Amino acid sequence: MNMFLHELKAYRKSTIIWTCSLVGLIIMFLPIFPGFSKDIEGMKNLLEGYPEAVRKAFGLTLDSFSSISGFYSYIFGYVALCGSIQAMNLGLSIVSKEAADKTADFLLTKPVTRKQILTAKLFAILTSIIITNIIYVIASIIMASFVSTTALDIEIFIMISITMFFMQLMFMSLGILISVILPKIKSVISISLGTVFSLYIIGMFDSVIDGDVLRYITPFKYYDTSYIMKNTSYETSFIIIEIIFIAVSIGMSYFIYYKKDIHAV
Repeated sequence: MNMFLHELKAYRKSTIIWTCSLVGLIIMFLPIFPGFSKDIEGMKNLLEGYPEAVRKAFGLTLDSFSSISGFYSYIFGYVALCGSIQAMNLGLSIVSKEAADKTADFLLTKPVTRKQILTAKLFAILTSIIITNIIYVIASIIMASFVSTTALDIEIFIMISITMFFMQLMFMSLGILISVILPKIKSVISISLGTVFSLYIIGMFDSVIDGDVLRYITPFKYYDTSYIMKNTSYETSFIIIEIIFIAVSIGMSYFIYYKKDIHAV
């Protein structure tokens, strides 16, 4: 418990900054919706002027701005991108920060097992992500209620919003695995940005070619907002794949960390 609280306190500043940033994006962009909804035909004419490939890459559909859920789903793509970077940063730092701060060997001299150490760290970053999502979802619903010109479908809105948490779990798991594999990470942010943006670009490319194979590579395509709004559900196959990916990544992380040589300062 002491390790968990210590780690949670260590991530406090980061959690506050990321939470405020995500809420700030919604506060900045959602108020634009009433202006778009008043001249929806003009907006559609404007979008028709863009090449179809560009519209697909950026998730711009001609009917998406006619409802608050559709407008939000477009903005949400960028919110999820930022949230994924947060999760990747946390996952990468779970072990690497001990090496960077040269406290790894000191930590392992304490009467705790490596499993307890990794578990405390894992629950700390998971708690940070959960706190971020709770505050974000509440702030988003409140903001959407203010700017919506029609009745807000709370169920659809929440289903879209919590997909960020699902994506964050994948990036967190990937970050943890990379953290325990690499002997030393000099720059967490460079690996985080490189990984997240690469997968985001793969998602954009998949949208352009309308393929199916690339969808399984990038978490950004696991939860299609258009499918969610149409069916009020998620695609089961991608949920199963995510569960398997997280379980394998975390399991491998525990195994590797248990066997890993920790170099003394």
